[in-house]
Amino acid sequence: MCDLYRDAPDLHLEGVRIVSTDEKTGIQALERMAEDLPMRPGSPRKREYDYIRHGTACLMANFEVATGRVISPTLGQTRTEGDYARHIEATVATDPQARWIIVNDQLNTHKSEALVRLVARLCGMDCSLGEKGVSGVLKDMGSRKAFLEDASHRICFLYPPKHCSWLNQVEIWLGILTKRLIKRGNFRSVDDLMEKIRQFVTFFNENLAKPYKWTYEGKPLKI
Repeated sequence: MCDLYRDAPDLHLEGVRIVSTDEKTGIQALERMAEDLPMRPGSPRKREYDYIRHGTACLMANFEVATGRVISPTLGQTRTEGDYARHIEATVATDPQARWIIVNDQLNTHKSEALVRLVARLCGMDCSLGEKGVSGVLKDMGSRKAFLEDASHRICFLYPPKHCSWLNQVEIWLGILTKRLIKRGNFRSVDDLMEKIRQFVTFFNENLAKPYKWTYEGKPLKI
C-alpha cells in the first residue's frame, strides 16, 4: 500500500485512479439554541452550550491520492452494502474507462455480494459467481475479498491490515472536515448539514487540495 501511495502520481499519468475511501457515520446536525458571541480583543468566541439535535447524516468520501482532491462524495442517512455499492458505482462513473484502485478498510459492507456483482458487471465479466453461503466467488467473505482485490481486474480493492485505519489516507481528510466544519458548525436541519458538507468539499478542492507527503514505508514499527 505504501508503494502504491509513492507511485500514485506516475500511475495517475497513466490513467490509473487511486482513491482512499471510507464512511463517516452519525454526523449530528446540531443547531445551537443561541448564536455564538464573536471574538473580541482579549476574549475568544463563546459558544452556546444547549442545542437542538435534528438528526444524523452519513458521508462516504473518496480522497484521490495523486491529486489530494475529494471526488464523488455520497451523503445519505444509511451505509448498507447497497449504499456502498452505489457509491462505488457513482465514483467509477466519473471516469468509466479508467483503471481504479480503491483503498478501503475491512468492514463487511466493503466485501459484500452487491459489490462483487457490481465489479463483475462494470468489468464485463460473463461468468458464474456462485451462490452466497454455498459456492463460488460469493460463498463467503474470504472468497469475495479475494475476488475484489484481484489486481487483474480493471476495478480492484486494497484492504489495509486490521487495526491500521491510519494507513487509509481519507482518514486524514475526514479529520480536517471534523475540525474545520462539523465541530464549529451550526446546522438547522440534516439537509442544511449535508449542503454545508458539499460546500466544504468544493472549497477544499478549490483552495486546499494537495497530495499528502507520505513518509511511512511499511516497515514494522519498533516497540
